[in-house]
Amino acid sequence: MATTLQLPIEDELPSFAGATGWLGSEPLTATDLRGRPVLVEFWTFTCINWIRTLPYVRSWFETYRADGLAVVGVHTPEFEVEREIEYVRRAAKQMGIDYPIAIDSDYTIWRAFRNRYWPALYFADADGHIRHHRFGEGEYERSEIIIQSLLNAAGREVSRELVSVEAAGVEAQADWGSLRSGETYIGYERAENFASPGRASPDLPRDYALPDSLQLNDWALIGDWTIGPEAAVLNASGGRIAHRFHARDLHLVLAPAPGEQPVRFRVLLDGAPPRPDRGIDTDEGGEGTVTEPRLYQLIRQRPPVADRTFEITFLDPGVRAYVFTFG
Repeated sequence: MATTLQLPIEDELPSFAGATGWLGSEPLTATDLRGRPVLVEFWTFTCINWIRTLPYVRSWFETYRADGLAVVGVHTPEFEVEREIEYVRRAAKQMGIDYPIAIDSDYTIWRAFRNRYWPALYFADADGHIRHHRFGEGEYERSEIIIQSLLNAAGREVSRELVSVEAAGVEAQADWGSLRSGETYIGYERAENFASPGRASPDLPRDYALPDSLQLNDWALIGDWTIGPEAAVLNASGGRIAHRFHARDLHLVLAPAPGEQPVRFRVLLDGAPPRPDRGIDTDEGGEGTVTEPRLYQLIRQRPPVADRTFEITFLDPGVRAYVFTFG
């Protein structure tokens, strides 16, 4: 039997008029979407929490679009590099996103929704009322049941098994039971647990060194770096970053040198090549290349997960390093 939940009316679906551009669609308005349930998804392409949500949103779009579900992605950038529309276009293509995307580089739509998070999902009924929202990862079954309920309330008579998602690579769900390391920003505006001697020198080129030891969740720069508000920029080849962490997966958001000049790197885990503990962006010897701004998966530990020391050496200058994330 088709399910229809009793959901409160939380708000009206705001306008998308503040979009600075659109991908995959002509500009849409809330009025254009009337008569169809709508799922609005706030994302930014370097965010690991959004990346792990994406397989579900993609599957819901593919499964329920013929039943009348509209999905609108709103790309609101966390970092300055994510404001470039061509990078968003590239990320959407690589990640198989076929639903319309509103480019929200000025945060106008973000403010209209009074949003604060990536990812954020807003579920609206066919009359333009927001009936549910979800911040962050998880509760995928409930989210899909709400989608079915909104479709049923719109007269679509949807009753089917929930989608089965087998996410792989960087989209795979985190190993929450072993996760003891949290998001670690490198730019000075949000940096914590920076362990290089002498603290950071904001916006000034300087040689940094590795401390005598790293405690769990400490990190350090080694070599000639300039730490900016969002990222650290490597001024000379051979610079390194070290992090003591406890997680199955280690990711690092990186961008190449200006002009998209590639930057080669080499990763070590406890002083040795990662080999079977490598991420999808390194080979067994720990070597890889930064070719575009995005999240790079550098380590995926085999069980049992333990405290490990990660180190990355950049063989070319100019790389920008933004944030470590874990899974």
